[in-house]
Amino acid sequence: MSAAATPPKPIEQPTAAGINAPQFGSDVIADALRALDIPYIALNPGASYRGLHDSLVNYLGNTAPQMLLCLHEEAAVAIAHGYAKVTGKAMAACVHSNVGLMHGTMAVFNAWCDRMPLLLLGATGPVDAAKRRPWIDWIHTARDQGALVRGYTKWDDQPASPAAAREALLRGAWIANTAPRGPVYINLDAEVQEARLAAPVPTASAQRFMPQVTQAAPAALINQAAERLAAAKHPVILAGRCSRGETAWQERITLAERLGARVLTDLKISASFPTDHPLHAGAPGTIAPVPEAAEALRQADVILSLDWLDLAGTLKHAGDVKAEIIQVSVDHQLHNGWSMDYQALPAVDLMLACEPEQAVSALLDALPKTPAKPLPAAQPMKLDLGDGLTVNHLAVELRKALGERPASLTHVSLSWNGASWPFRHPLDFLGSDGGGGVGGGPGISVGAALALRGSGRMPVAVCGDGDFLMGVTALWTAVHYNIPLLVVVANNRSFFNDELHQERVARMRDRPVENRWIGQRIDDPAIDIAGMARAQGAQGFGPVERPDQLAEIFAKAIATVENGGVAVVDVRVEPGYSPATTAVMARSSD
Repeated sequence: MSAAATPPKPIEQPTAAGINAPQFGSDVIADALRALDIPYIALNPGASYRGLHDSLVNYLGNTAPQMLLCLHEEAAVAIAHGYAKVTGKAMAACVHSNVGLMHGTMAVFNAWCDRMPLLLLGATGPVDAAKRRPWIDWIHTARDQGALVRGYTKWDDQPASPAAAREALLRGAWIANTAPRGPVYINLDAEVQEARLAAPVPTASAQRFMPQVTQAAPAALINQAAERLAAAKHPVILAGRCSRGETAWQERITLAERLGARVLTDLKISASFPTDHPLHAGAPGTIAPVPEAAEALRQADVILSLDWLDLAGTLKHAGDVKAEIIQVSVDHQLHNGWSMDYQALPAVDLMLACEPEQAVSALLDALPKTPAKPLPAAQPMKLDLGDGLTVNHLAVELRKALGERPASLTHVSLSWNGASWPFRHPLDFLGSDGGGGVGGGPGISVGAALALRGSGRMPVAVCGDGDFLMGVTALWTAVHYNIPLLVVVANNRSFFNDELHQERVARMRDRPVENRWIGQRIDDPAIDIAGMARAQGAQGFGPVERPDQLAEIFAKAIATVENGGVAVVDVRVEPGYSPATTAVMARSSD
């Protein structure tokens, strides 16, 4: 039986309460969540929103939205983030008071940097001090709780009545789901939730408060861009943050083929172009373009950036780039004075302030209908398996074991080599965690697997051991709610990125590089990663220590997932990154 065909068993069905009209403030809030078509709300419970919790269970019957119990607030937010990476739509998460919000802030920052929509609900002890319980309500009440995340959310609010709370949810969902997308935070006063309604709150149609906002570049600018691209001898497309839609995917391919443009993609963001297409320049990288991609940028006379992440940094890494730059993005609308995630300021010759999908469609209408030149011969990406058991071995054997099954890589480790796995569909790869926060991979992958459940695609996460260990409790939620997922841990038994940094510092200071491992190695004792999976109800496999063990173990793990389970495979890989990644990890001051 495939994972797609596995019917989820009923989970946490409440006894019918027989309530069919809102009676309390939190009932109005729950009604608003249902009106917004929010399917799930991931949460770690807390007394500050006990009123809303009751309404979700005893008023809505724990459906639409269904609660997903998580063992940590960071996992709850990460699951909502992962769900949005597949669907492009905001899921809800709920965190308890100031303490829960502080637990979840890293995951909020990840969603912010990843430009993913998220509806985050919080709560506070009664704002009215006379109604606070001694001690506990006081330490769980903050003057301005939204300030904890205001630097990396699009909007926040603390409504003071049930009607205001409903409006805040409508506004928040609209803002989160409108490009440039991102998380919003709504803080619910415990007293507003728990007070009985003094008068009925009229229902409202959510759709009337959620107008679709489409930003299109002026026709004159589209024509200018089309003219420059059509005249270019060596155009390059930087396929950046684009939609998961298949129509938009095909239009990007058509645009590249019509222009004869080389195309670059990036492992920090989701798949945006087939990486084994003849026009794709080199393997996708994580920190900087690989040599083939850098050479394409240096040869380019016109570069079309489709909301590319870190345009200025990419061009700096490439070297002597003299091309005209056409930028397509609305990301500037989110830039603020707190976070530097907007990267260095790029030089731009023509700006199209719209989403990539609108620009690509308009350019196709403006360009000649025939390809500028024949397609070049496809260049196979080079992959050195290396000695011992490497991440490249892991990737190659995992692909073989999956065979023709459609799979979505929900996460990959920093050691991942873009040449090891071709992306041929917009859901083949969902990108990184966004903010570089170690520990996001497991929760994001559970959320993505939830969104993929029933799609026929197998969710596969490749996590580093440090990432897995920080977020491991997210797996319990996947097991508990029957969310099939395969997790492969590229276990080098070290925070290896920092080993390289310590080696670099030692070389600069003429000190022993042999000491780089101290304070970095996750060993002595070695952690039983498969045992940690089994402790949460998942199937654990390994440790795998030889390449010839991979095929058999992967086959067993895949069978587990096809039967609706969660499987974790511990693969003890040789430490190391691809040469291109290692070469650019140094700061310029090094």
